[in-house]
Amino acid sequence: MPPWLQDRGDDNGAPTAPVEPDYERPAVRLNPPPAPDRMAPPAQARFTEAPFAEAPPRAEQHAYDPAPPAFVAPPAQPMPAPGAPQAFTPPAAPPRPTIRIPEPPQPVQSPPPAQTRAEITSDGKVVRVPFQEDTAAAKYQIPASPDSADYEWADDAYDDGPQSVDDLQLLRRARRAPKSGWRLAVHKASGGAINPGESPADLDQRELVARVNQPVYGDYRIAVLSLKGGVGKTTTTVGLGSTFASVRGDRVIAIDANPDLGTLAHRVPRQTRSTVRTLLESPNISRYSDVRAHTSQSPSRLEVLASEQDPAVSEAFSEADYRAAITILQQYYNIILTDCGTGLMHSAMAGVLDMASSLVLVTSPAIDGARSASATLDWLEHHGYARLVERTVVVVNSSRGGASSVDVNQLKKLFLERTRAVHIVPFDEHLSEGAEVDLELVSKQTRRALLELAALVADDFAPAAGRHHQQD
Repeated sequence: MPPWLQDRGDDNGAPTAPVEPDYERPAVRLNPPPAPDRMAPPAQARFTEAPFAEAPPRAEQHAYDPAPPAFVAPPAQPMPAPGAPQAFTPPAAPPRPTIRIPEPPQPVQSPPPAQTRAEITSDGKVVRVPFQEDTAAAKYQIPASPDSADYEWADDAYDDGPQSVDDLQLLRRARRAPKSGWRLAVHKASGGAINPGESPADLDQRELVARVNQPVYGDYRIAVLSLKGGVGKTTTTVGLGSTFASVRGDRVIAIDANPDLGTLAHRVPRQTRSTVRTLLESPNISRYSDVRAHTSQSPSRLEVLASEQDPAVSEAFSEADYRAAITILQQYYNIILTDCGTGLMHSAMAGVLDMASSLVLVTSPAIDGARSASATLDWLEHHGYARLVERTVVVVNSSRGGASSVDVNQLKKLFLERTRAVHIVPFDEHLSEGAEVDLELVSKQTRRALLELAALVADDFAPAAGRHHQQD
């Protein structure tokens, strides 16, 4: 028995029985070591210094044999005491291998092909020649993405969506030739090689013509009237009607509604002796040629339907006659002008005002003429024709030559407060003759004034402004 197992007695010195060790009870380790990791590298062997026998003598070493390296033992590690818990040291993680992915080979870029264009030589052969980009023209073309500040002008070109064929400028329009002024002289002197284009006056003239050519829905009836005689009412009717007929392509007619031997038929070449009463008495009126047989036509294509010229006829032109005549004419004519008689109280005047689309009130640049025109507007407003006053165009007709002492600007301001427009027609020697009217003989200034008057009247052709429904 080992000495440390021998009986040494108890605390009082009494001997005790020997204690034999219990070899059947297994030893319990408080901190068992973890299971070895299969992927961990094997633990390095530890060496302890221990006495060993002297190494046998080595063989003779030659000079050319290198000496073997001396063995160096690792330092001794202290052994843990029996039963003491051992600290677990996790094994070091193996280094992660570095994987290098090879880059794909870059394709060899070939130089872009040279741009060429087809060109026809002088001998008729088609050859390809190098294309040279026009850098000056490319600067003003719309870019694919107008984000740069150099193309601010092209920002709006991408806001309207895809363009249609109508939006593209596919046709290069030729410049219109000038019609007046030094531009016309240069154009004629160069034989048409130099075209300076239209002047501002030509552009204004073309705009007036476009206004006169506005479409008419159904028929449009214009009543030309004045309360005072001798102011140029019939002359204004012929001048306005001739302007409409010469500019427009549709049919224009003027009817004489003066019950007291009107003179409208004497202002155009007389082609027939028929009158408005003859037309009403005709049993066969079914087409335009049937009506044309009772009218006379001027060189400007204006047709005139004369009033009764026989003083022996005792029956005056009545309201019923006028309504029946308009019912026939509105089937074949687009614009109908009515030359009313002097005054407002004759029998046909009620029908004229009821069926009129607009009024043209003629006055003179004189005090008495202005008073008569103002009285006419008052009478219309008091008798239920205020709607016509709003559509009235006042014409200040200068039937006499020379300057007038009346302030025309003040006169225009007076009538503009009540009517739609005021227009001034200057004096013209051809119109003052009282004979047949030919627009080719009218002065340039007066023809321009008549065209402006026609444009003012035509501005009421639109459905929103004028009265274009059929009236009974």
